[in-house]
Amino acid sequence: MNPSQHDLDQTLAATLSGALKLDALGVITVRGADGAAFLHGQLSNDFTLLELQRARLAAYCNVKGRMLASLVGFKRGPEELWLSLRADLLASTLKRLSMFVLRAKAKLEDAGSTLVTLGLAGSALAVVEAQALPAWGKRDLGEASVVRLPDGAGQPRALWIGPPTQAEALLAALPALSAQNWAWLEVASGVAPVMAATAEAFVPQMLNYELVGGVNFQKGCYPGQEIVARSQYRGTLKRRAQRLDGAAEMKAGDEVFWSADPLQPSGLVACAAPRPDGNGFSAIVELKLAALEGGTLHLRAADGPQLELRALPYALPQAEGAAA
Repeated sequence: MNPSQHDLDQTLAATLSGALKLDALGVITVRGADGAAFLHGQLSNDFTLLELQRARLAAYCNVKGRMLASLVGFKRGPEELWLSLRADLLASTLKRLSMFVLRAKAKLEDAGSTLVTLGLAGSALAVVEAQALPAWGKRDLGEASVVRLPDGAGQPRALWIGPPTQAEALLAALPALSAQNWAWLEVASGVAPVMAATAEAFVPQMLNYELVGGVNFQKGCYPGQEIVARSQYRGTLKRRAQRLDGAAEMKAGDEVFWSADPLQPSGLVACAAPRPDGNGFSAIVELKLAALEGGTLHLRAADGPQLELRALPYALPQAEGAAA
């Protein structure tokens, strides 16, 4: 990525500040003495040792290690946890998790009628005293909780989850942030969620989840754990999430083609958003590592709009490639 592009992103990020209601996200509550242990056996991260001041990014996988959903989870108390995830996957995730509760003392519910999720960016974090939290840090604010997310283009971000009346008051007190700009900050953070358009498309490492705190390789078994571990330790991973920019509109589920292998797709868009300056779109794309070795990348077809590789905000493992 050339320096001018980096400077442009930083300049734009300084203007991306405010709050919005995130209708694309929902919340599952987990209550009961066995709640943390139950989630520990289902998700890719450690929930039994989770502190009250921390949240966890985690993958919910099928037996083949493919991600059914991605979640941000945290404890509200010794016997209560909240899970934030995409609303378009909430019903299927809740149904599937509930099938495995069996005799565990854990009750899972859709909290859509009692909890609202807001996205906060920039100076808005100061209002909820979240600006000093580390990434995945969490603090409770009475009946609400706030989780610090990884920055997007240097802009601090957080999720606020709480009762609707408090959400309305908070939104009224803060500048409005557009859904498009929030989505672009998510792309810029390098942490892509799983949504209905990409469910079962990725092993966690294909979205770099082990690099951003989403996978614990020391914890016990969970669905797909053997596949996820094999990808990590046997060198079988040949695809990684990258950031790509282009002039054409991009959306989750779009295929990406590589000029050196034009007969089949070499990548899949995980999430995308319009750039705040109006100059095209940015996306996180799961891409064959071989496609980083040369040639050109194109959207939806081998002769489709060309895409440009940009740098991620974190380093990939050595020899796996990244934008210059």
